Amino acid sequence: MSLVKYNNNSISAVTSAASIPSGSLVPIKTLTASSSGTLSFVDGSDGVTLDATYPIYVFKFYDIHPATDGQFFQVNFRDGGSSYDATKTTTYFRAIHNEAGNDAELGYRTGQDLAQSTNPQYITWRVGNDNDQSCSGTLTIFNPSNTTFVKHFISTSNTYSDDNYTYNIFVAGYNNVSSAIDGVQFSFASGNIDSGKIKLYGIKDS
Repeated sequence: MSLVKYNNNSISAVTSAASIPSGSLVPIKTLTASSSGTLSFVDGSDGVTLDATYPIYVFKFYDIHPATDGQFFQVNFRDGGSSYDATKTTTYFRAIHNEAGNDAELGYRTGQDLAQSTNPQYITWRVGNDNDQSCSGTLTIFNPSNTTFVKHFISTSNTYSDDNYTYNIFVAGYNNVSSAIDGVQFSFASGNIDSGKIKLYGIKDS
């Protein structure tokens, strides 16, 4: 078996790894839900930046708990004005497994994707509202201030569902608009966000 080395030294000889990059995520804003209908991040409002300062923005959401059982957590985008209705086309994949260990599935879901739609995009499966049920994940949007290309986004999440399954959801797509995306809004398809947090980060262009 070959010996793993760092900077041509054996691992036992390495005493400092200071040259390993520590990452380039820059914290921008945290929103905390408390029976909230929506959680919205708007450029230039309340300390939020969604402009050309960073080429990539990452939203990390965790312990998102619905007030109503069995709800999809969803996202929509604003391209100017006051409405979250940017036109988007997306794909939606899921992998599932139940607690009994006797059911599993991996596949594409046509009922949850969008084609040139202004509707919100589901980024989880049906989240349960038992005390220990929730969803967590990330949403990344690329170059939202660009006015030449579409604005790509990718979301990955895990849901503890109302039917006691784990759902791993992968969504990717783009906002097919020429205007900059200046707002991102999260909500449940029905009912409030009972609790949970969403953190917004910018990624430096190194």
